[in-house]
Amino acid sequence: MREQILEDAFAFSQSLTKRIGETLSQQFGKVQAQHKPDGSLVTDSDQWADEQIRSAIASQFPDHGVLTEETVHIFPDKEWCWVIDPIDGTTNFTRGIPVWGISMGLLYRGVPVFGYVHFPILQQSFHGFWLTGSGLSGENGAYRNGEVIKSSPDEPSQSHLFSLCARSTSVFKQSLPCKTRVVGVCTYSFLLVASGAALGAIEAIPKVWDIAAVWAIVQAAGGKFVPQTPTSVFPLEAGVDYGKKPLPTLVVSRSELISVFQPLVQEMG
Repeated sequence: MREQILEDAFAFSQSLTKRIGETLSQQFGKVQAQHKPDGSLVTDSDQWADEQIRSAIASQFPDHGVLTEETVHIFPDKEWCWVIDPIDGTTNFTRGIPVWGISMGLLYRGVPVFGYVHFPILQQSFHGFWLTGSGLSGENGAYRNGEVIKSSPDEPSQSHLFSLCARSTSVFKQSLPCKTRVVGVCTYSFLLVASGAALGAIEAIPKVWDIAAVWAIVQAAGGKFVPQTPTSVFPLEAGVDYGKKPLPTLVVSRSELISVFQPLVQEMG
């Protein structure tokens, strides 16, 4: 029964994000944004997509909890819970920059076991299953448009990439072993590592909805999450408000590169 939920989650996420993505693509670059109290942006499109996703989950998985960027920030006391970012990359979305996506992570007992992220304009969809340590049976795997992806086994060089966020540019004070890129979308930045395009990525202030889906995909592809907090992000705790909890995170393509990049990002700030 539990394993069937994962199969159903994949089909559900694929269909739902495609439908929502078609509507959002028509609004792309045409909407105005407002500032939320934390300084991030929100549009009517974010709120519409949030409502559509919550409604669909309630219909398809009535026993599942939901935590989303735009409305519900308290993690529920549920065995299964979806963690949603209806538009990751709202600034890009409003400015006509095509890197933005719809992110859906499914957590089992507070830990992500499935993730799906759809980038409508790029026509790229990533998904993955990460069941290690969950007690669920099944195969791990990470995919882009249905094809297996793996993180890179390469050593750092000036022909390889490391991804930054806008708030982590103080890393430039260090001597970096790779070229850098800033894509402006947390999920895509981490998925560059999962797909082998980058050897590492740092995000200074992501929230749980930026991480939940890619947590499963990156690890299934062979990458490693390195929380820049005293404790791990997961499992999430019931009753905790995650709306204002920044979760600085380093992702690397393999464990051997933790010692390469960790000293560099520790100098942020």
